[in-house]
Amino acid sequence: MNPVTHPADGRIELDIGGMTCASCANRIERKLNKMDGVTASVNYATEKARVDYVGDISASDLVASVEQAGYTASVPAPPTATESAPAAQPDPTAALRQRLLVSLVLSVPVIAMAMIPALQFPNWQWLSLTLAAPVVVWGAWPFHKAAYINLRHGTATMDTLVSIGTLAALGWSIYALFWGTAGVTGMTHPFEFTIARTDGTGNIYLEAAAGVTTFILAGRYFEARAKRRAGAALRALLDLGAKEVSILRDGVEQRIPVDQLTVGDEFVVRPGEKIATDGVVVDGSSAVDAAMITGESVPVEVGPDDQVVGATVNVGGRILVRATRVGSDTQLAQMARLVEDAQTGKAQAQRLADRISGIFVPIVIALAVATLGFWLGTGGSVAAAFTAAVAVLIIACPCALGLATPTALMVGTGRGAQLGILIKGPEVLESTRRIDTVVLDKTGTVTTGKMTLLDVITAEGEDTAEVLRLAGAVEDSSEHPIAQAIAKGARDQVGGLPAVQQFANLEGLGVQGTVDGHAVLVGRTRLLADYAHHLPDDLADAMQAAEADGKTAVAVGWDGAARAVLVVADAVKPTSAEAITQLRGLGLTPIMLTGDNAAAARTIAGEVGIDEVIAEVLPAEKVDVVKRLQDQGKVVAMVGDGINDAAALAQADLGLAMGTGTDVAIEASDLTLVRGDLRAAADAIRLSRRTLGTIKGNLFWAFAYNVAALPLAAMGLLNPMIAGAAMAFSSVFVVSNSLRLRRFH
Repeated sequence: MNPVTHPADGRIELDIGGMTCASCANRIERKLNKMDGVTASVNYATEKARVDYVGDISASDLVASVEQAGYTASVPAPPTATESAPAAQPDPTAALRQRLLVSLVLSVPVIAMAMIPALQFPNWQWLSLTLAAPVVVWGAWPFHKAAYINLRHGTATMDTLVSIGTLAALGWSIYALFWGTAGVTGMTHPFEFTIARTDGTGNIYLEAAAGVTTFILAGRYFEARAKRRAGAALRALLDLGAKEVSILRDGVEQRIPVDQLTVGDEFVVRPGEKIATDGVVVDGSSAVDAAMITGESVPVEVGPDDQVVGATVNVGGRILVRATRVGSDTQLAQMARLVEDAQTGKAQAQRLADRISGIFVPIVIALAVATLGFWLGTGGSVAAAFTAAVAVLIIACPCALGLATPTALMVGTGRGAQLGILIKGPEVLESTRRIDTVVLDKTGTVTTGKMTLLDVITAEGEDTAEVLRLAGAVEDSSEHPIAQAIAKGARDQVGGLPAVQQFANLEGLGVQGTVDGHAVLVGRTRLLADYAHHLPDDLADAMQAAEADGKTAVAVGWDGAARAVLVVADAVKPTSAEAITQLRGLGLTPIMLTGDNAAAARTIAGEVGIDEVIAEVLPAEKVDVVKRLQDQGKVVAMVGDGINDAAALAQADLGLAMGTGTDVAIEASDLTLVRGDLRAAADAIRLSRRTLGTIKGNLFWAFAYNVAALPLAAMGLLNPMIAGAAMAFSSVFVVSNSLRLRRFH
C-alpha cells in the first residue's frame, strides 16, 4: 500500500479484518495505542477502528501495526454522494453457511457409523477418516487460524479449545489407524459404556472431531446471522434525503439530482415534498414538519429569512429556498456522523465463552501434560501415556460450548419476535443485567407522536357538538397537521362533516370558510381579532393555560363572536404510565429526554410519573446527555423512535427503538419494540435478562459434562462411546434448557 500521510493531528478510520471475538478487538486496540501519539478505539461489531493521532503518522504505519498483530486493515474508500443503498452488499454469512453445510453433509455419516454398530461394515473406519478429515482441516480452518493468532499473543479463547480438541482427536485417530490396531479389517466400536484401561491404539475419535466442528460451526453461523448489520443505520439515514430537486435558474425550474446542488442555488419546495438541503426561505410561507430534527410533533411555521433543514417535509404552501449547506455539511450528514461515532466508540462485551476458555484452556493443557508425565513416571507404556494425555484434550473440547449462546439466543429472539420484541445480537444481552437508568424520548415513545384534539372549551351557551361540526368542516379542507387533528377529532365525535364554501387558507394565521350559512374562522387570536371576534376572558384564560402546558390552542368564531377554544397536542399513549411503573419495578430510573419545549415535556412527564426531565435538546446534545450519564457510572438504556434519537440509541449501552418509528432509529438500536407500546420495553429487558441467565446456565452445563469425564480420560479409561456420549448429552441438555425460554410471558 502506498503511504498516505495525513496532516498532523487528525483522525483516520480503518476497516479491520480477521477478528473472531471481542478479545481480538482489545488486542488490536492495545497494539495501536502503543504507537506514539495514537489513541485508538476498535469495535468488534462494526469491524472498524477509529484512530486519533498527533504528529506525522501515515495510514500505512497504522495498517502495518495492525498486520503485525495478525489481522488485516485498510482505509475505506470515501462514500460518493450518488452511492446507492445496500443493493450490492455481499452476504457476510454466505462463506460460513457453505462451510457449515459441507461439514454437516460429511459429519452425519461419520457420527452414524461410530454410534450404530449395524453400520460398521468392513473397513468403515477408513471411510470415516476420508469424510472426517476435510471437516476437521477445512471446516474448522477459521478456528485453527484464530487459535494460531491467539497462540502468537499468548492468549486462549474458545477457538483454541476447539482447535486443540479436534486436531488431537484427528491426529490420534490417524495414529491408531496407521500404526495401531484400529485400521484392521473388521474393527468395530461396540455400543457399550464399559470403563476399561486400554492402550488406545484400537480407538478412533473421528465422530467427536467432526461432530464438535459441525456443532460449533452451526453455533457461529446462527450467531453471525443475529449480529448487527453495521452501517445499515447510516445507509438508512443517507437514504432519507431528497434524491432530486427543482432548481430555479433564470426564472426557469429544472429538475436535477440533489448532489449537483451548490451553495447559493435557489430551489422550489412544493407541499408534501422533502426539503433538498439546509437553507433559508427566500419567498413564501409554510409549515414544516421538523420532527426528525427537533422531536417536536407540532410543525414549525416558516417564512422569508427562516432557516430550514434538509430532509424535513414541507406540509403547507410552496416555498423558495436558498441552499446554505450541501453534502457532508448538512445537519443530516452530521447526524449520520454522530451515529457512526457512537457505534464505533461503543465497547463490546467479550463473549462469555471466550472468558471461560481463557482460564479453562491453560488448565486442560497443564492437565494433559501432567497426565503424560504421570503415566511415563509410573512406568506406563508410551502408547498408554499418550492415549491418556490425548484423551484429556479430546474430552475437554465441549461441542455444547458452541451451541450455548446461539441456541438460547435463537429461542429467546424467537419468543421475543412472537411478543413483538426484536433482539439484534448476543452482545446486546450482556448489558441488560447491569442497566440502571432508562432514558425515554417523549414524542412517539411516551406519546403517540400525532397531533390529537384533546379538549373543546366553549363560551357560555355554546353547543360543543355545533362548534366541532363547523370548525371541523373548515379545517377538513386544510392540509396542516393541526387542522387535520381537529377535523379527525370532530369526525370521531359528531360523525359526518358538512360541506364548506369560499374556503381560504390564511398563511400563518388559520383558515376561514362558509358552513351552513355561517362565516367561520379557525386559527390564532390575531385572526379573530382582525374580524372583530374578541375572546371573552374565560376563553382567553383557557387558551393561556393550554399554551403554558405546551399545548396548541386554536380559537373558533363565527357570525361576529368568538365561540370556543380547541386544545390540540400530542396525546400520551394509554399504556405509558403503566410502562413507567414496570420499568421502576425492574430497578430502573426513568428520565425524559426531548427536543420539545420544557412546559410540554413537564406536563407529559407528570402524567406518566417521570420525575427528571431534560428538554429542548438537539440530536448531538442527546448523545452528550447519554455520555454524561455514562460518565457518572450509570448503565443507560435509551428508548426512542425518531431520526433525532438514532445517535443516542447507538451511544446508549442498550438502545430500544419503537417499531412504529423511523428505519434509522430501528437500525441504530439493539432492540426493536414492534408494537410501539412502551410496556414492551420492560418485557424486552426482562426477556434479555432471562436469555442471558439461560446462556450462563448453558455454559455451566456445557463444561460440567466434559469436566466430569476428565478424570476418566486422565486415568486412561476413556473410550470413544463415553467421549461421544458426553458430547451428545451436553448438547441435548443445552438445547432443551434453551427451549424453556419459549414459556416466557
